[in-house]
Amino acid sequence: MYSTETAFASTESIDIMQLEKLQEILAYVNQHSAFYKELFAKHNINVQKIDALEKLQLLPVTEKEDVQQRNWDFLCVDKSKIVEYTATSGTLGKPVTIALTENDLERLAYNEYSSFLCADGSESDVYQLMLTLDRQFMAGMAYYSGIRKMNAGMIRVGPGVPAMQWDIIQRLQPTALVAVPSFIVRLIEFANENGIDINRSSVRKAICIGENLRNGDFSLNTLGKKITDNWNIQLYSTYASTEMQTAFTECKAGRGGHHNPELVIIELLDENNHPVADGEPGEVTITTLGVEAMPLIRYKTGDICRYEKTPCSCGRNTLRLSPVIGRKKQMIKFKGTTLYPPVLFDILASIDEIKDYVTEVSTNAIGMDELLIHVLPANYSEENDRKIRSLLQAKLRVIPSIKYASAQEIQRMQFVEGGRKVVRFIDRR
Repeated sequence: MYSTETAFASTESIDIMQLEKLQEILAYVNQHSAFYKELFAKHNINVQKIDALEKLQLLPVTEKEDVQQRNWDFLCVDKSKIVEYTATSGTLGKPVTIALTENDLERLAYNEYSSFLCADGSESDVYQLMLTLDRQFMAGMAYYSGIRKMNAGMIRVGPGVPAMQWDIIQRLQPTALVAVPSFIVRLIEFANENGIDINRSSVRKAICIGENLRNGDFSLNTLGKKITDNWNIQLYSTYASTEMQTAFTECKAGRGGHHNPELVIIELLDENNHPVADGEPGEVTITTLGVEAMPLIRYKTGDICRYEKTPCSCGRNTLRLSPVIGRKKQMIKFKGTTLYPPVLFDILASIDEIKDYVTEVSTNAIGMDELLIHVLPANYSEENDRKIRSLLQAKLRVIPSIKYASAQEIQRMQFVEGGRKVVRFIDRR
């Protein structure tokens, strides 16, 4: 049904394959999805006339609010066929349930199998999973299924507790980690504090999730450099969302996350839902292919990226996505300066006097964005306080409010009860 060789096919062959799958999914949702039946009828859409990929632009977009408000109207199968209920994290509002059939689980496993192969994985690898496999988290289940499909070894440890992670690394000798990059920095710090020679460990690479590793030009950002300056391992960045049920994963070239064209059609759209020019940032908009329970057509994810179409040295002929520039609804306008959280995070990570942080944005009395940074200092002093404020002013051109916090206070803000991701951005607007 799926082939990892698809990405190496000619662009013409890929386009033909995508058009066939697009026509199949449009006919499918027009018959089985209450939401799309109504949407297509409202806009007088005849799906049979979508006979070229470019004509996808004739269809209306689907917004996150549509799925939040009419979640079950997207279901295309009887509930008796659902074998797994997953959910979004709720970062941009009310969580959304994404149901999967057995066929959807097989598609998900293939997606991650293909992604791990792209990241130079093989059956000789042993992966240590430093992320949750519960709480309706699709990604954890996807990684597990993909590694199994690759016949590689796997150690399910879960997030947190550097001491336990290092004990298992030393006992079971994994070759690869699947983890959040900022947690890998904590592993390095723990190793340095406890006399562990990390470069004599068995770990050779890390599949990094949830946080940017690279700048817009694909060079390693501060977080990426903090890892590779200390630990001689290969980093592979990934980008995905629950709704798209598909991942974009880097190859060793590190020039963006590779597209799996047999699983999703991707567009980058501007504010007017028109495709952006090459190299311009746009909102990642996806049409899922081969999804049985809850397919999505022209779904706007809220994530802003650029794409790269130049040939990749790995031989794949698919476009690649840049690191996420920001999320549309998380844009901050502070004292005339426009900021996205990933840029702010990279600046904070570059300041040695800051050990950890949480950023918080709210609306002030006159309706403007107000930015507060909760800081765990490496070593508090008035001199370091002046240095932090000076560096923030130099890099941001504005000085946000700073509130110093204890490790326990930062921990409480970062790990919300029932959550499954580290919280570094709190939006109170």
